[in-house]
Amino acid sequence: MRRKDIEINPGTTKLEIDILDIKKDCIVIISNGKAKVRELPIYGEYRIITHQGRVKRMKREEGEEF
Repeated sequence: MRRKDIEINPGTTKLEIDILDIKKDCIVIISNGKAKVRELPIYGEYRIITHQGRVKRMKREEGEEF
């Protein structure tokens, strides 16, 4: 799993995540009424770029040990 969008229940405005579905280390980003789950790289960085308090982009940079 590299990317997964999560539905936010509009009636209750609650976010439900089944942690058994997520096998690896990940982050949850919530912005502008949307939620997304992204898998973290083994070696690397995940950059979150914001503009005016909202998430604009997410950059994944991977590397490996030499």
